[in-house]
Amino acid sequence: MANLKSLAKETAIYGISSIFGRFLNYLLVPLYTATMAASSGAYGVITNVYSYTALLLVLLTFGMETTFFRFANKEGEDPRRVYSTTLCLVGGVALVFVALVLIFIHPLSAWMDYPDHPEYVATMFVCVAIDAFQSIPFAYLRYQRKALKFAALKLLFIVPNILINLLYFVGVPWLYGHEATRPLVSWFFDGSIDFAWAFYINLFCTASVTLFFRRELTGFRYVFDRRLAARMWHYSWPILVFGIAGILNQVADKILFRFIAPHSGQETDVQLGIYGAAVKIAMIMTLITQAFRYAYEPFVFNKSKEKDSKETYALAMKYFLIFTLLAFLCVTGYLDVIKYIIAPDYWEGLKVTPIVMVAGILLGVFFNLSLWYKLIDKTIYGMWFSLAGCVVLIAVNVVFIPQYSYMACAWGGVAGYGTATLLSYVFGQRLYPIDYPLKSIGVYVLLTAFFFALMQLVPASWPLWARLGVNTVLIALFVAHTVHYDFPLSALPVVGKYFRRKGGR
Repeated sequence: MANLKSLAKETAIYGISSIFGRFLNYLLVPLYTATMAASSGAYGVITNVYSYTALLLVLLTFGMETTFFRFANKEGEDPRRVYSTTLCLVGGVALVFVALVLIFIHPLSAWMDYPDHPEYVATMFVCVAIDAFQSIPFAYLRYQRKALKFAALKLLFIVPNILINLLYFVGVPWLYGHEATRPLVSWFFDGSIDFAWAFYINLFCTASVTLFFRRELTGFRYVFDRRLAARMWHYSWPILVFGIAGILNQVADKILFRFIAPHSGQETDVQLGIYGAAVKIAMIMTLITQAFRYAYEPFVFNKSKEKDSKETYALAMKYFLIFTLLAFLCVTGYLDVIKYIIAPDYWEGLKVTPIVMVAGILLGVFFNLSLWYKLIDKTIYGMWFSLAGCVVLIAVNVVFIPQYSYMACAWGGVAGYGTATLLSYVFGQRLYPIDYPLKSIGVYVLLTAFFFALMQLVPASWPLWARLGVNTVLIALFVAHTVHYDFPLSALPVVGKYFRRKGGR
């Protein structure tokens, strides 16, 4: 239990930087959707370009974050030597990538269907190369258990990013609209907003964070150990493949959509923008999974040496699911309020939000299950599971997007993650069996499905306060069940003292 408390504490710190940071970034969603009408398709372009960068980030890190943790915790390995070799590998690949992008920028942007705007591609691809390099110092902070510095640096990117976006998309048009202040901005602003500035601002803020890694990038002798690098690559290449497959499960729909959507011209970007805005609301599941992963990955490798490790992993899975299912109910239960994050002309896409959240839960379960093949150094299994899920997702998208548009994208994610999760569980129970509390987990899943169904049955004609009231009661019942069976109040800090004195739960 002490180990789980430590995991929960670090997850909370990572969660604050990740979830709170992403929440701040959500401020950009109403900003972008308010200043970019759905009919313009501009937000669809942003959604598409960011999908490419997400895929490239996986390619440029090629599984080295996980590999670094594995080798840094191995007996007989020098953690500093592992870290130095990892930095050289990822940094070298990032530099080569940037050079190739700049050399072939015009044919590359034409292939991506942006022949008149190579600046979109160049800006964001350089940005993702910097992100890839930074992932290793960030991993080193996690290895050293410096969660607070990790969180601070993550927020250091987010806050300036939001402020500068607000300055350009709100402040600059306001200044331009007044004759007295127009000369201050007229040298770069002509009265119409250029959404490419979202990319430029991102690059500036990402590059700035690198300056704060002085201690993580200096003070030691850089060594590139070729033999170590070869062993690390042997471990990491299956992680790279299933990482590619995994990220394709998240972004393939947004990349494929522009090629096979049942729309023509700008309407494709319009529909992609509507879908992308609705998916942003569902991203809470990705945030929870990411926060959990930051703490869980180093925790797993450290805990693997202890006798009760499997019992701890089983409980961690259960508590992860409880938390994500509660988040699902909260988001869907208050969607009538949360939807104001995006502009009204994007609301038609909200029907995909619960579906995408289910896909996010399955992604989290798949990550939890992935520990077994990482611990026995059989990462190739993860590669095959992810590839199978990716094939299913792409097949669903290719077959059904022409008929069902972005609804096929949402269900494709559920099908892809569901396939990968099922395969990982079946093979894991054979090769590294863990006694997960399936009965208890099943009760929570059924309870969530039942409460969600009741929420959908509440008539839309009811007043908003009445609908929210019913949903609040249902969420409270879920919490009450959780407290009664798994989180007794007497075990909680601070308030637990009161309940223990009273002899209650």
